[in-house]
Amino acid sequence: MVSLKKIELETTELFKQKKYSAVVFEISSQTNEDDRSVFLCNLLGLSRITNNEKNKDALTLAIKDFKLGYLKEKNTTHAIDCLANFITTNVFLLDLEKNYEFDFSEILNFYELSEKFCQNHRPINLAMAMVYRRLNDAKKLIFHFKRVIESNKFNSIDLCNYGYWQCFDKGWKQSDFLDYGKFLDGNLKSIPQNQLVEISQKSGLKIKIGFLSADIIEGHSITYFLKSVLSNYDKNKFEIVLFLNNPKEDQSTENFKNLVDKTINISNLNNVDALNRSRELNLDIMVDLMGYTSRQRLELFKNRMAKKQVIWMGYCNTTGLKNMDYIISDPNLIYSNEESLYSEKVIYLPKIWNAHCGFNFERKENPPPFIKNKYFTFGSFNNFDKINPDVVFTWSKILKKINNSKLVLKTSTKRFATKRLKQLFEKNDVLNSVEFIHKVPEFKKHLENYNYIDIALDTFPYNGVTTSFEAIWMGVPVLTMAGYNFNSRCGESINKNLGMEELIAKDEDDYVQKAFNLANNYQDYINLRKSIFLDAIKSPLFNVHDYSKSFFEALKTIVK
Repeated sequence: MVSLKKIELETTELFKQKKYSAVVFEISSQTNEDDRSVFLCNLLGLSRITNNEKNKDALTLAIKDFKLGYLKEKNTTHAIDCLANFITTNVFLLDLEKNYEFDFSEILNFYELSEKFCQNHRPINLAMAMVYRRLNDAKKLIFHFKRVIESNKFNSIDLCNYGYWQCFDKGWKQSDFLDYGKFLDGNLKSIPQNQLVEISQKSGLKIKIGFLSADIIEGHSITYFLKSVLSNYDKNKFEIVLFLNNPKEDQSTENFKNLVDKTINISNLNNVDALNRSRELNLDIMVDLMGYTSRQRLELFKNRMAKKQVIWMGYCNTTGLKNMDYIISDPNLIYSNEESLYSEKVIYLPKIWNAHCGFNFERKENPPPFIKNKYFTFGSFNNFDKINPDVVFTWSKILKKINNSKLVLKTSTKRFATKRLKQLFEKNDVLNSVEFIHKVPEFKKHLENYNYIDIALDTFPYNGVTTSFEAIWMGVPVLTMAGYNFNSRCGESINKNLGMEELIAKDEDDYVQKAFNLANNYQDYINLRKSIFLDAIKSPLFNVHDYSKSFFEALKTIVK
């Protein structure tokens, strides 16, 4: 019989040559399960899924390989590798197969059994972060990203993920975000200047502006705000270049291409080539629409793409980057005495930092649902990631305080997050008052769900933005809570610009009391709802012409 060591060497060489089918054949034909080493179990599983990505049968077989490898030794390095791949592949399969019956308890039990051997193991901490992402448990997700950062075995994606997820936890002060941003900046790669085109300081006849995003695709929330400025600018004064960082393009992408002077897709370019493409255009300003989110390219901003660099919209906090020159805000989001807590210079737009372009169908005023229902219906269509235990507890207090009230939540694609939220509401004895409705593919039907909502409840500390604009467009009031930094004050800015300061609670108790007051003062509530429907379109929230004017005036100020 051929020695396992020889098989390991031969199949490793085949794997390096990307001959994955050959690896599967050699290991399967020359060994049986009982005799395979942990290394061979891992290599076999990896070859199956690398050769047949997102193939249900291959994923299922790979899961079996990884589990077998882990159980053979449990606490060796190769066994922990198997465990990490076992967890990750299970997550891939449950994302792929909606009907895949899966219980996370086995993963959690295996991890608990081997936890002391996993602390500095990047793959398994990333795998566990994937698990808690689907279980809607931000605190534990952050815990595992923190372990990755503390191990010093991280890349720029890990750094951004850790910083981004802190927005979901009120435990971080704004000074923590700033300190971490500086740490992130110090750990992004610096590119030698001799590899880069020099940035010219000459100015052209027009102000040349670049916008960088990976999210210019159908249905993405960022498109509704970017369209506000790209549809309303003076083409005699500004030249705009759209930088795409996503190989996927659709009709929405094409529509945006028609709004600008030039489009460049940099998704397949390395940092040096992408920087040089940008620098060759002699941009006056490059606007980052991602920050720590999406397919971020912060290393490009670290090494400077344009004369001036601006963060706007996609990530509502400081990046910490020395070379990110400005952050676009408004007076409701960053107070003047807080500017030192942001590494960027704050550019204040006069009213609101964002304006929504609205939708291409007629708005219709709908009567409050409680008139027909004889009970109050609250609702939140925010991403389930933002609904943390504190939010559930506060919403549960509202449901207990207001007789026969209901809460409607729109389920995301993460069915396990729904399961965990149900458990949290059940723990608070209000699950019978909560309804989970399914996500619908047609966007207009999604918006029509607001016709069944009396009051929309905002999340905290991470406020909704797009969902609040949508609710208000449909004439539904949004109850929000005062925050302590940019991303936790978005709801405040929206309601202040709508003239609805009475819908901003100072804390959790005030939040509950305001909900109670709205539900028990029928005529005041009806008048408030009518005012929102009549005034919203005229407000800064949807006045795209005024917004665009102030936005480009701010960019002119930056250039000067």
